[in-house]
Amino acid sequence: MEKMKEEANKANLVHAETILVQDSLEKGISSPTSNDTNQPQQPPAPDTKSNSGNKSNKKEKRTIRTASTAMILGLILGLVQAIFLIFSSKLLLGVMGVKPNSPMLSPAHKYLSIRALGAPALLLSLAMQGIFRGFKDTKTPLFATVVADVINIVLDPIFIFVLRLGIIGAAIAHVISQYFMTLILFVFLAKKVNLIPPNFGDLQFGRFLKNGLLLLARTIAVTFCQTLAAAMAARLGTTPMAAFQICLQVWLTSSLLNDGLAVAGQAILACSFAEKDYNKVTAVASRVLQMGFVLGLGLSVFVGLGLYFGAGVFSKDPAVIHLMAIGIPFIAATQPINSLAFVLDGVNFGASDFAYTAYSMVGVAAISIAAVIYMAKTNGFIGIWIALTIYMALRAITGIARMATGTGPWRFLRGRSSSSSS
Repeated sequence: MEKMKEEANKANLVHAETILVQDSLEKGISSPTSNDTNQPQQPPAPDTKSNSGNKSNKKEKRTIRTASTAMILGLILGLVQAIFLIFSSKLLLGVMGVKPNSPMLSPAHKYLSIRALGAPALLLSLAMQGIFRGFKDTKTPLFATVVADVINIVLDPIFIFVLRLGIIGAAIAHVISQYFMTLILFVFLAKKVNLIPPNFGDLQFGRFLKNGLLLLARTIAVTFCQTLAAAMAARLGTTPMAAFQICLQVWLTSSLLNDGLAVAGQAILACSFAEKDYNKVTAVASRVLQMGFVLGLGLSVFVGLGLYFGAGVFSKDPAVIHLMAIGIPFIAATQPINSLAFVLDGVNFGASDFAYTAYSMVGVAAISIAAVIYMAKTNGFIGIWIALTIYMALRAITGIARMATGTGPWRFLRGRSSSSSS
């Protein structure tokens, strides 16, 4: 459930980096790798007569309204999410299929309520990661994430086993690591950007809300499909639910490794589209898709063999391991499809094609929801994975359809195909 929530949060704030790249270009901060002769003018050279260190530090900072807007929206959304999860956790768990007399209810309620306290830090950190990616700085978010993960890994056994807090300790450790990550990102970002705009009127809420509503519709569609699959698994019992959650976490985590490609492609494509460097757009889109597919093939082998021989790492219950073995073929075989779907998200976001990604995802969700309900009732555990395979395949097909048909921001491809054929 937490993986699905984080994916939804990323989708809500993902266009911040695209807007940031476009803002930078409008102000003359263009990509150094571009060979477009119509690049925006670079900012004037700094005054070499300045002898003040403080002045030079100030010159390094940028006042970018989208950065402040993204952070404020992230914090507000995080607070709203925290309040909602805390006061409606039992209701949400019931919707997920956890019955009032289920042994899963009490620990799940405690874990979700405590993890909700980290929502403001999570969304604020995601907003700041988007800002760094807009600067094409992926090292700082990686550093902050690694530090947070190390803190989480160290605190988990201490809180869970030494202090004997159990699942509550796991939640506390995760929340602490999230706030550390947010603090690290904030300190580094404050050195690059003036985070407080001159006045409240400079905040660009309208610009964010324009695409935010479309991304919200997409987020709801994505989250509902995966949440429904988990709910159908919960209705099969505790053992199928345990096996499904293990398989789902591996399925999503391995595929989300493609986020690195998606983020890099998104940032470069946003810059290239803003500069109208369509040669670079074509080259970048083709390369990230090729790399995504190859990575997916590698993950297919790695995940398949890893789960087959290492299922005992996740559970010692023979019934759970048996069900995991049933899900392994689906998890392994769909890795190339998942990889393409995630990379295509980044490609379409880089093209600022938010309307298409939202509407197509709603259509995919409508078909997938029907498939999940029908297949879960007729084929049980296997049926859920068949439905999820259909869901990801449709995501990949709709993701590449825009480029294949040469529509929307990819209209320039039609001119190339017609000129090459003639």
